[in-house]
Amino acid sequence: MLKETIEKNPFITDEELAEQFSVSIQTIRLDRLELSIPELRERIKHVAEKSFADKVKSLPIEEVVGEIIDIALDKSAISIFDVKAEHVFRRNRIARGHHLFAQANSLAVAVINDELALTAKANIRFTRQVKENERVVAKAKVKGINENGRTMVEVNSYVGQELVFSGEFEMYRSNIAKKDGVDDENSD
Repeated sequence: MLKETIEKNPFITDEELAEQFSVSIQTIRLDRLELSIPELRERIKHVAEKSFADKVKSLPIEEVVGEIIDIALDKSAISIFDVKAEHVFRRNRIARGHHLFAQANSLAVAVINDELALTAKANIRFTRQVKENERVVAKAKVKGINENGRTMVEVNSYVGQELVFSGEFEMYRSNIAKKDGVDDENSD
């Protein structure tokens, strides 16, 4: 039953499994090990690499900060980033801002349907401190093309339901002819 449940939902946590089967988290972990089922982080990575590696054109999937869990090129994308000890200041266990920026910026690059996408300009805001062991979910949405022919991407990052980071990214792309989902070469 454990294997079946995880196959249906690879993003289910050990805590959720323990609750569902009315057993301890330790029992779930031991059973997973016995059945050679990887931990959540590895399952997410495997699903993301399998599902999205061939979709992302603008950078290699392993260069994205965080794990992409959903992407629709030139529309939207979602990634998750687990804040670990190596991402925080030692004295206060607060995440270093460049990690949150890197997650959002690499997601803004990844969502662009082009071989070359670069950040031309970014307007960012940190709205709350993120601490060690928190999970940051970044959601990117392509807002359109501005007067300079650059693609505008909005990224909002959350811990739970709480906004912790927001950014507007102006993206340069080598194929600036693409507007509103229609290639100029296909339109008259």
